[in-house]
Amino acid sequence: MKHLYIYVAAALTLGANEVTANTPLSTANSQLATPDSTSILSTLHSETLQASKDMHPQTLQECLERGLQKNYSLRIVRNEEQMAANNATMENAGLLPSVSLSAGYSGSVYGNDVIPREGDVTHNRGIYDDGIDAGIDVSWTLFDGFKLYANYDRLRELKLISTTQTRLAVEDYMAELTAEYYNFVQQRQRLRNYVSAVELSRERLRIVYERWMIGSLSRLDLLQARVDFNADSAQCLKQRELLASSRIRLHELMAEDSLNVNFTSSEEDIDLLVLPTFDSLWVQTRENNASMLIAAHNRTLADIDLRSVQSRNYPYVKLNAGYGYRTNHYGSGGTLRRNQWSGDVGVSVGFNLYDGKRRSEQRNARLSAKNAELQEYDLTLSLYTDLADLWQAYENNRMLLALEKENVVAARENYDIAHERYLLGDLSGIEMREAQKSLLDAEERILVAEYNTKVCEISLLQLSGGITTYLQ
Repeated sequence: MKHLYIYVAAALTLGANEVTANTPLSTANSQLATPDSTSILSTLHSETLQASKDMHPQTLQECLERGLQKNYSLRIVRNEEQMAANNATMENAGLLPSVSLSAGYSGSVYGNDVIPREGDVTHNRGIYDDGIDAGIDVSWTLFDGFKLYANYDRLRELKLISTTQTRLAVEDYMAELTAEYYNFVQQRQRLRNYVSAVELSRERLRIVYERWMIGSLSRLDLLQARVDFNADSAQCLKQRELLASSRIRLHELMAEDSLNVNFTSSEEDIDLLVLPTFDSLWVQTRENNASMLIAAHNRTLADIDLRSVQSRNYPYVKLNAGYGYRTNHYGSGGTLRRNQWSGDVGVSVGFNLYDGKRRSEQRNARLSAKNAELQEYDLTLSLYTDLADLWQAYENNRMLLALEKENVVAARENYDIAHERYLLGDLSGIEMREAQKSLLDAEERILVAEYNTKVCEISLLQLSGGITTYLQ
């Protein structure tokens, strides 16, 4: 009996703003006393539900702007886009001539014996001849069946694909961060509901305790009130962990240096946008969806590859030109030095008559172009299906949300009536608990409906290419 009194006395202090070290719960050595539940609720109030005075609530737009600048994955994608832009040049396509400059030096040491038919023999030793040459050469493919132009078009198309892939990565990131931001809002609101449930359980425990003290209720009623209070407190602690996980995930997405810094959202509730009609969203999807644009670029690439293979059916024309200078020094003989300037120019024309695999490569290139066209059609059908499914889920969740808003009003009124009857002793503890649980369930369902509707909204805007709306 004394142990139960110690526990209840401590639990009833949970609504206090400050917790002292000499509370009965913290000093009691009893199996009935829980580990400092007073400080648990105080921590929930101070650390989770109330933002610090020096903490600036973050809007979704602020989070997106910071994340778009700092996120490591996006920075990698942007670097890859720059690499593709650097490659899309006429030089890499081979449209410009190649110019090479060369120079060299050579020398030789030798000796000889000159034996005339008449006269003395001449012995020459250590004779050194050397030469210096320098030249510039130009090689330019003037025509090769339009393959060079196909190469240039291909590089430019790859640049456009890389740009679109960057946009796709940005849109995926914005959708992920937006969904996590509103998940944080949802988890924080859910924690508020659980803390409110703890407060209601504490009030019920207080009433049961007072009635038990005067003998109007049994010890079984008091124990049941305590079990319910403990269950709500445990749910509060679990929810606090989920809220912390969402905060850490947001910091990771925004590439914050520390994942444990405080964070709070400026939005208290999940606000829904007004979306266009389904037909308008589908038109926007066909025009703006990044995956659709990439599929169109891939189809163009397949056509370019076919042009590149067909270029082998034409002759090629190449221009070669060069200019050089050479000087030689002689260690013997009648000539001391010789200087030579020379220039040359030539045009070569050729035609590949047969290489054994030209026809098969052309047939395969045509099939690849056809496959790219079919993939684009298949993606169009897939996007339409996804958009229709998301739109149906969005509409259903909106209707469900309207229904749950009515339910939560009825549940609150039901709880208020039950609480009045409970105070008058006209309602049992179990029935009071059922009314409280109905209110908590109604608040939970409306949170789930709001978040599910928001996720559908985010997905619809992402598919239709309008996810940047959240930056405005």
